[in-house]
Amino acid sequence: MIKRRTLIVSSLGAAGAGVAIANHYLNRHQAPEQPQKRGIARFAVTGDTPLRERAADKGLIYGAAAQHQVLTTNVEFAQRFAQECAMLVPANELKWQALRPTPERFDFSRSDWMANFAQRHNMLLRGHTLVWHRALPKWFEETVDRTNAAKVLTEHINTVVQHYAGNIHSWDVVNEAIVPNKTKDGLRQTPWLRLLGVDYIEMAFRTAAAADPQALLVYNDNNLEYDNAKTAVKRTQVLKLLERLKSRGVPVHALGIQSHIGASPQGFNAKKLRDFLKEVASLDLKILITEMDVLEKNLLEANNRDAIIAGVYQDYLSLVLDEPAVNTVITWGLSDRYTWLTNFAPRQDGAPIRPLPLDAQLERKLAWNAIASAFDQAPPRQVK
Repeated sequence: MIKRRTLIVSSLGAAGAGVAIANHYLNRHQAPEQPQKRGIARFAVTGDTPLRERAADKGLIYGAAAQHQVLTTNVEFAQRFAQECAMLVPANELKWQALRPTPERFDFSRSDWMANFAQRHNMLLRGHTLVWHRALPKWFEETVDRTNAAKVLTEHINTVVQHYAGNIHSWDVVNEAIVPNKTKDGLRQTPWLRLLGVDYIEMAFRTAAAADPQALLVYNDNNLEYDNAKTAVKRTQVLKLLERLKSRGVPVHALGIQSHIGASPQGFNAKKLRDFLKEVASLDLKILITEMDVLEKNLLEANNRDAIIAGVYQDYLSLVLDEPAVNTVITWGLSDRYTWLTNFAPRQDGAPIRPLPLDAQLERKLAWNAIASAFDQAPPRQVK
């Protein structure tokens, strides 16, 4: 049996990090009876069954984020997306900036097309995001103040959620409200906090639940994975937020963990991460991996980087899928051709980045194998 190990925290400098990580991922997890196997052999999977079916076999959902412009202009990509994914997440089309050209008008044309695409291909639709401190329209700052903020927020949530009521799996109701800071609750200083105070989060969830009682309502956040002091503080503050919401009867149903994971020597502490997941689950909450990809910005050594990236996927997913409350895995994109990281976190050497399951030519690569393997080995869930 292959024994799982956590990533190792290292103090290596950036120049040597790539070699060290490559050795780590290429040489571990070897079965004693097959010591000759090295490198890509450990990512071997049986058959060519798509990720959506491998996940479904274990009671899991696999999906990815995509953009309207790409799905409508690249037929081959749209076909591959429908083949691999059981859930579609509009990457930008349901954010305020995209939906609200003016304070009085909503534009659902692009998101409606994506909803219809999901329905045609038997995919679930997921909403991202109702409340966030970013991606607000230009008119927001000039129009919204303390006198009308509650009305603007609740009207937006009511209009958007009711528009898709009965046709959406889940909503990221509030996104990234916590940031480790010197305040007791860790609430990020957002426009919503400034205008409405701490109750804006509860207001958002209650409004969304009234607009669509069937949708799964999610609190979504980042930087919850690694073993360091800042992450430890954030985990505690996120747990306190969820506990407070639950104690007040607020309809929050799940935690979304974004999981933009770095291909770097920093590591996961398996016990601490599992304990955190169990604490979330003990609140009667589901857990979704909502935006996974692997950042290689600081990975200077290009050799074997596909194996390094695949190793991150396999390590992380193997760990989190041990928790029964984790029922969904979403990658933030499907193909390297369309990853947001090209602009937001490019490699230092200028080489094209490869953070997703399919390469730029829409072919499966080692990251796909790693995800497939993690699904194949995951404990089965009870489908409800």
